[in-house]
Amino acid sequence: MLAPASASASTATPKRIASQQAQVGGQAFGQPNLADTPTVPGTRARLLPTGLAAAPEQAPEAVKRAIWRANEIIGLPYRYGGGHRRFKDRGYDCSGTVSYALNGGGLLDSPLDSSSFMTWGEAGTGDWITVYTNPGHAYVVIAGLRLDTSAAGDPRGGKGPRWRPVKRSDRGFQRRHVDGL
Repeated sequence: MLAPASASASTATPKRIASQQAQVGGQAFGQPNLADTPTVPGTRARLLPTGLAAAPEQAPEAVKRAIWRANEIIGLPYRYGGGHRRFKDRGYDCSGTVSYALNGGGLLDSPLDSSSFMTWGEAGTGDWITVYTNPGHAYVVIAGLRLDTSAAGDPRGGKGPRWRPVKRSDRGFQRRHVDGL
């Protein structure tokens, strides 16, 4: 069962979600309204019908905040180089999307490109957050959900920041994580 969330979050359409994220809910950019952020019991995030993710209640605070921050940009368009010079942008590419989420969790101070993620954090798979990266693409798995801009594993297709329930092939990717997460 989901914790209380705003009515707008539970009845939002993808177009309305994108509009809300573009406006960042009328709040200061990067400050998610924690009263409107759903959680689910356990240790795994859940993909909601709206396309947003519910953070697991048992996750560390940094993990929840990374999920909630990523929810702010779900539905925005893919934009090559989007999110590279600054976190707030009109659209996001793969590494801009990963950077945005990690910044929300307090795990990254400035945006990185996919090549730079190859030396970020520690090598290997994390318990809560794992960045998969190579010189041409990056995506992140947070509490069991994949945040990606490619259409890989998405039956609806489409590009841009989206939560995906299915893990894509990690062949050719390095795994990176934050120590302790």
